[in-house]
Amino acid sequence: MTTYRGRRQGERDTVLVTSGTGKTGRRVVERLTALGTTVRSGSRGGDVPFDWQDESGWAPALRGADAAYIAYHPDLAAPGAPEAMASFGRIAAESGVRRLVLLSGRGEPQAVVAEEALRKEAAGAELTVLRSAFFAQNFSEGALFDAVRAGELVFPAGTAAEPFVDADDLADVAVAALAGTIATGVVHELTGPVSLTFEEVAAELTGATERTVRYVPVTGPQYAAALEGHGVPAGEAAFLADLFATLLDGHNSATADGVRRALGREPRGFGAFAREAAGRGVWDG
Repeated sequence: MTTYRGRRQGERDTVLVTSGTGKTGRRVVERLTALGTTVRSGSRGGDVPFDWQDESGWAPALRGADAAYIAYHPDLAAPGAPEAMASFGRIAAESGVRRLVLLSGRGEPQAVVAEEALRKEAAGAELTVLRSAFFAQNFSEGALFDAVRAGELVFPAGTAAEPFVDADDLADVAVAALAGTIATGVVHELTGPVSLTFEEVAAELTGATERTVRYVPVTGPQYAAALEGHGVPAGEAAFLADLFATLLDGHNSATADGVRRALGREPRGFGAFAREAAGRGVWDG
């Protein structure tokens, strides 16, 4: 791993992982810890307090860190994300952080605005961007977990195909970027090996779980109303519905070779993910 600020060879780097208990952050923390890296897992209630809605905790979390993994909540395309990235970049630069790895969305123009805000304010730091497809794990530990359990994927995806990426593959790329063992200071576009429609996803899940899962397409407004019915605030529900409807309109259907180029192996497909998760009893009960 690269050394920073004149530190002696062999000294361990310190890496801040924002949203360290989240879908990708947790995986990055686990991998870095296994490598012997000194890890600060930042979260609202963790040992390293970190909240994207409370900038006062960012400087203490970054102080003395060599690198940081940035997973912004709720999404880099959300209102306020460019401003948050600019502030984070400025504080990271002031703290002497030299390497940043940013989780971003694939095919999201507004996310690119946030990426550039971070790049501008963190001048002097090396920024690697991971533009990711829709996570396969959204079906096993995310927003669609309950839908799989209920047997109905109600979602505004139409008939578009998406090259779902495994979050474990993304975490492997993130850790390699933090370690500097792959190309850094560049954009890595990460997808799975094949593109599937949500109807095809439902069929994969049906085969893996041995119980019927069907896809029910809805409009963006219908999906927003359903989210509100489950307690999601109206503004957030409208944003998420619009985001999903925009991202899943077909423009992201092509696969990319980012995982293979970064790791020297093929990414895990959705079917393999579904079978492994079902084998662990993720959707049992």
